[in-house]
Amino acid sequence: MMWIAFYNEQGVGDVLMLTRGKADENHLSTESNNGVTIVRDSTQDNQVMSINLFNISETFKPNGNGNVDLTEEQVSQVNDKIKEAGFDIEVEVDSKPKFVVGYVESCKKHEDSDHLSVTQTNVGGEVLQIVCGADNIAEDMNVLVARPGATMPNGMIIWPGELRGVESFGMICSTRELGLTDIEDLPGIWELKDSFEPGMSLEEVVASYK
Repeated sequence: MMWIAFYNEQGVGDVLMLTRGKADENHLSTESNNGVTIVRDSTQDNQVMSINLFNISETFKPNGNGNVDLTEEQVSQVNDKIKEAGFDIEVEVDSKPKFVVGYVESCKKHEDSDHLSVTQTNVGGEVLQIVCGADNIAEDMNVLVARPGATMPNGMIIWPGELRGVESFGMICSTRELGLTDIEDLPGIWELKDSFEPGMSLEEVVASYK
């Protein structure tokens, strides 16, 4: 799983926070050195699940607030800082857009649920298996997908997971979940125009409605 970065100077302080998945809060251990704190989860083979880099603006100033994108140079600086602190961890980030157009190539009923569907959804360059509970999900339609690592407007991070025993790698979204009810305010997932291409970013989609 790739790492994602957060920065909230006003709320948290000058700390770059990195995470790469869900962690069990009851089984965490921390280790700190030279302005870097790593957090391990004993339920996941003691893997490092998050890293905090303090006084990050002494190295570089993150661009934005909340979920932030790091440049290649910044990722290199982060890894240098982690290495200097004595930790053998290398951070990689996914620079692809997290909210993109998806084309539902197939849609089948979940074998263990009367309301869930299992889709194979093309998001441009890859096909993701996504379990969806919307009534209006169907094959051969364009939808808006939150890829793993996406942060929803309510702060929820989308991670790979399982729904009734079936793996799911993302979330098919409604305008309400995306905070875009000014474009459309209907129940169910957002049914996009056929003209949109898989992999097109949410920003491009929103711009087309203006």
